[in-house]
Amino acid sequence: MSGADRQPPHVPAPEGSFQRLIEDIYFARDHARGVPGTLLWFVEEVGELVRAIRRGERHNLEEEFGDVYAWLATLASLHGIDLEAIGRRKYGAGCPRCHGAPCRCPHPAG
Repeated sequence: MSGADRQPPHVPAPEGSFQRLIEDIYFARDHARGVPGTLLWFVEEVGELVRAIRRGERHNLEEEFGDVYAWLATLASLHGIDLEAIGRRKYGAGCPRCHGAPCRCPHPAG
């Protein structure tokens, strides 16, 4: 079994979170599929989002953003990671480099 196939014991995401909603609907199926298969679905949805953005298909953006968000939540769940917690931990104090909100880092535009 490769590292990509190993999944930690499932600890449900916090009650009321979007991640928990997706777990309640799909976790058993996603767990059975495993990380490699789920990762392929995620990448496919990212590709569909990129296509909608590049084509300026505004009517598809909400659906594709929703799909990418759901598959990202699934991958996090399969790895035992709480997306909200890690997002807050990394960005809760502002930019991880300069701690500003908005960011004050001297990054070039583009």
